[in-house]
Amino acid sequence: MWFCPLDGTLLQVRHDGMSDTNESNGFFFCSTCPYSNPICAMVTKKTFPSRKVVDDILGGAAAWENVDRTMAPCPACNHKEAYFMQIQIRSADEPMSIFYKCVKCSTQWNEK
Repeated sequence: MWFCPLDGTLLQVRHDGMSDTNESNGFFFCSTCPYSNPICAMVTKKTFPSRKVVDDILGGAAAWENVDRTMAPCPACNHKEAYFMQIQIRSADEPMSIFYKCVKCSTQWNEK
């Protein structure tokens, strides 16, 4: 982001079309004062940050090894049986959260 050097306002961008050399005739301008500056740099390459690997909050596959089964319909495949576990994720005066994992398709969901 670029800010006006005179008053600190976020600069706006305005384009006046394309020139003969395929360069943008754009410029930055301040909406509160007369400051303006032509855009000189062309963006030639976009880079994106790598995404952080997110850990499974329920403990991964090992957390589902020794859990009980119950009759609960899967929202994805409508299978009637699912594994379940109860975890206290909120304060102690709130009820425990129940997490389910379908026996057939391994879809995970929780009771709201």
